[in-house]
Amino acid sequence: MAQWERLRQLHSVYQQQLDELYDRDGLPMDVRYYLAAWIEKQEWERAVRDYDLAMVLFQVLLDNLDTQHSRFVQEEQFLLKHNIRRYKQNFQVCLEQPCTLASTILWFLQKEKEILETAELDMQVKLLQVEPEQMETDSQKDLERRMAGLRNEVQCVEHALTCLEEQQDEFDFKYKTHQMEGATEEAAKKEQDQNMKVLQMLINRLDECRKTMLSNLGKLLDRSEELLSVLVKKELLEWQKRQQKACIGAPDNVCLDQLENWFTCVAVCLFQVREFLSKLQELMGKLTYPNDPVKAQKPVLQSRVDSLLTELLKSAFVVETQPSMPQGKGPLVLRTNVQFSVKTRLLVKFPELNHAMRVTVSMSRYRRFNVLGSNSKALNMAESQTGGMVADFRHLTLKEQKSGGSGKGVNDISLSVTEELHIIYFDTVFEMKGLSVNLQAASLPVVVISNSSQQQSAWSSILWFNMLSQDPKDITFFANCPAAMWPQLGEMLSWQFLSATKRGLEPEQLDMIAYKLFGKQQNYDSCKMTWSRFSKENVPNANFTFWVWFDGILVLVKTYLENLWRDGSIMGFVSKAREKTLLKKKQTGTFLLRFSESVRDGGITFSWVEYSPTGEPDVKSVQPFTKVDLSQIPFHEIIRNFQIFEAENVPENPLLYLYPNTPKDEAFGKYYTDKTGDDSPYIKYIKTKLMFVSKENTLEAKSPMYSDMAEGEGLEPVNGLCGEAAGLSVDLHPLESPMSADPDPMLSGTIETPHEDLLLYFNNTNTFSSTEMFTNDHTFSEFGLQGLAGPFLQPCGSTYQ
Repeated sequence: MAQWERLRQLHSVYQQQLDELYDRDGLPMDVRYYLAAWIEKQEWERAVRDYDLAMVLFQVLLDNLDTQHSRFVQEEQFLLKHNIRRYKQNFQVCLEQPCTLASTILWFLQKEKEILETAELDMQVKLLQVEPEQMETDSQKDLERRMAGLRNEVQCVEHALTCLEEQQDEFDFKYKTHQMEGATEEAAKKEQDQNMKVLQMLINRLDECRKTMLSNLGKLLDRSEELLSVLVKKELLEWQKRQQKACIGAPDNVCLDQLENWFTCVAVCLFQVREFLSKLQELMGKLTYPNDPVKAQKPVLQSRVDSLLTELLKSAFVVETQPSMPQGKGPLVLRTNVQFSVKTRLLVKFPELNHAMRVTVSMSRYRRFNVLGSNSKALNMAESQTGGMVADFRHLTLKEQKSGGSGKGVNDISLSVTEELHIIYFDTVFEMKGLSVNLQAASLPVVVISNSSQQQSAWSSILWFNMLSQDPKDITFFANCPAAMWPQLGEMLSWQFLSATKRGLEPEQLDMIAYKLFGKQQNYDSCKMTWSRFSKENVPNANFTFWVWFDGILVLVKTYLENLWRDGSIMGFVSKAREKTLLKKKQTGTFLLRFSESVRDGGITFSWVEYSPTGEPDVKSVQPFTKVDLSQIPFHEIIRNFQIFEAENVPENPLLYLYPNTPKDEAFGKYYTDKTGDDSPYIKYIKTKLMFVSKENTLEAKSPMYSDMAEGEGLEPVNGLCGEAAGLSVDLHPLESPMSADPDPMLSGTIETPHEDLLLYFNNTNTFSSTEMFTNDHTFSEFGLQGLAGPFLQPCGSTYQ
């Protein structure tokens, strides 16, 4: 079934998510609906990188809109005709940048897929009758009991107040009756004296009831204050910390429904106390007497309840969804002149205030940005799936002010643009039953950039701040930035994979990363990583930082390898020593998949084990495949079609078993394309890049270097079609030249590993010198062979000259 049809059949909750998705600019829902079949058949992912294809799809899109327009003209659909014509005009702005339009459509399709995956997972849980994870802790259960006790006390006080009013009415009636009766006879005077005793008794009882009522109201406020303290200083604070972690990928529960119930419960009770005090004031107006306790205590209680309500309301106004751009790396990174969204919520839900409170948006004043767009909106219950009081701002932008000041802030702290933190404020006024309170909520600090190239660095700042900061409003955090302990850093790195691919890092993978950062340690828990080393300083002998390397791998996995990562096929972060230990005990053809340690923007390779005639294990690898390769062919197809041509032997694929012992086709068969051989859509890449030549003892380099290259990331394909001419005998001379280079840039120190054969791969432009040789015990980094002089390696399928 088509993706759009599946979306239309989802439950209303997910339909609401779809509506919110298409409320953004970029791809109108009408266009998605009427061109659904055509949109889903196009290669938008390739069009993002291929200008010519993007331009073709752009022109076809306009043609399809013309067709729809003609259809609506014939059907006299005036509104649809008008809309389609307007959409086409809006798309015309992409004429110069069709790849941008392709990227936008691809993003919408991916978000649709995420909605479908979430819906399908929820359905599977229901079918399996799996109970949702119990998030309620013992302290929360205790809080629920205390809330129930508060509501019960309010009901008791309300009943007591009703009784007090009845007693006062009784006294009032008897007192007025007594005044109307005359004292004419002796017997009547005795009766009046008796009545006076009754009245005195009633007034004494009334006075006692008033004192009891005031005492109970004081106790009610004591209980409310205790609960408010728990809500504000514990539950809300813990939610804010969870939200901080969730912003950087933690799988924490940030649902506000429970907090909303608690805040609303206390608010309702406090407003009832205010009504009780008003009722006491009314009763006192009808009847008062010397030393009336209401006259003395009511003002104090009134001030106290208003103070508690003010504190509660000010704490109850929060930012539910932090500012984020639709296509950013994560929340809290904003770009000037690019729309972003943010949602505020009032945790006190009174239906009578629906659409009554307007929220306005502003920026921290020391910066040079104006907030543009619909920056004023009413809190309402329609934009929340659970009926909460929210103001969902979806079309805000930041505009940089060009005039005045240096723009570095009041403290003139020298920070880079991606280290400058700014806060967005939201203001509103709560007015109800005579109480008026000014409320303000603040976003977590955001980083504002002006160019997409700054996103990676800006996101690292957001990660570091929300991992370590104890003060969510500390905009000078990077002026004196703390270091991170390895357990904190490792957990945060795992969250990045978990949030991007739904599978985090295993302890063994984290240990490998820790080893790369800190060298060999008995325990890494006490190791520290500074901010500069994480994101600002290049790793030794390289032109990139640790974060650039790690994020490059993450982007590569998310874009091209997500399925293989999620099903556990990719071991990923594994050291060369560990790789050798794992493979040398396995059968011939066992291979594993790991990430390159020295490719800037992310690379993945595979290593496999073979055995010599004497039974010695020989672990071999290929040069890493990068996004350039994976944009042309899926990695599972590379594994499927990888072949080595050995002298006088039939070409074979040395990859047989995915570690530990899973047959290759069993592990990856579910991902294979149906077409094979010359019908494969990847045949050109396969024939020009995946046919490898190896000749026993032709290339041999022995080195203690602990890097991607040291153990074989150098096997290159023959560049040319491999047809019948593949069987031509080409004599490859042994390399006999010394070569050394810098050690692995990711290592803290040098580590020796056993000598191994190194397979290098060739293009027909690569040449080699017979006057040079590789010698033992030299280290060298990942390299190509361009620039070395010597005899050419002739591509398969062409004549050797």
